[in-house]
Amino acid sequence: MNCKICKKKISGRSDKIFCSINCKNYYHLKLREATALKVRKLDKILHRNRSILLEIMGKKNEKLKVPRLTLEDKKFQFKYHTHYHINSAGKIMHFVYDFGWMDFSDDEVLLVKGKTLE
Repeated sequence: MNCKICKKKISGRSDKIFCSINCKNYYHLKLREATALKVRKLDKILHRNRSILLEIMGKKNEKLKVPRLTLEDKKFQFKYHTHYHINSAGKIMHFVYDFGWMDFSDDEVLLVKGKTLE
């Protein structure tokens, strides 16, 4: 078998995939760099979405119904969320960390802070 990085012939155990510690370290370093770059981009979008929800809701509101256009005007990206919850009525509540939103109608979105709705 050949090394995954430098393609040199590997000697030793049959399940080895790197010929040396240097090749192994290089592989894992590049893997971490690629992962970190992608995660940074996604995290930036998630933090922006959370900031938009906080700005619209303020610090005192727990629930707020807003026009969908309000979120769209601020460039809220609906497809990015951290988790979701399906309530007893079968409606999906999407969350970005501690803020959630649910499509209430075609034109309105229900925003919540810090909890799921049943």
